[in-house]
Amino acid sequence: MRAIRVASAALLGMTALTLTAPVAAARDDGERNITSFGFNVSPTTIAAGGRVSLSVNGCKSDTKVSSGVFDTVTIPKGQGSATATVDWDAKPGAVYEVTFQCGNESGHTDLTIATGRPSDPTHTPVHRGVKAGIGGSTGGFDLSEIGLGAALIAGSVGAAYYWSRRRTGEHGG
Repeated sequence: MRAIRVASAALLGMTALTLTAPVAAARDDGERNITSFGFNVSPTTIAAGGRVSLSVNGCKSDTKVSSGVFDTVTIPKGQGSATATVDWDAKPGAVYEVTFQCGNESGHTDLTIATGRPSDPTHTPVHRGVKAGIGGSTGGFDLSEIGLGAALIAGSVGAAYYWSRRRTGEHGG
């Protein structure tokens, strides 16, 4: 009988851990990019300081293109493309979201920063060791998600303990 209680508590704990996984991991990028207009960034991987081509088709108004790695660019109605210069301080290996805003609709795509840099006479490369231990997360710790996860785990362990003690008391020991 004890093995059943332990297995039940373990299963309940694993379920709680599964339910506390970050919501962002479940996001499907394909679903959020359904728009009535087409858009593209080329190339999709570029070195810091490089120029990207931003193109849009089917938009019946001005298109604003924004990202954390270049200044906002406006593609006027009737034009299909523009260029943007990637910031020199863009983090090599980072992936930045590029947003195309056409009227009330927006679409998103990713732009990856290459590890090399185009030649720039004013830029002197600095060689440092690898920055390890930061993982693949872009946002860091979210205290509300951690708190919710801890509350769910504590609640499931408490409920398992309560029900296992209650059953023992009902059977007389």
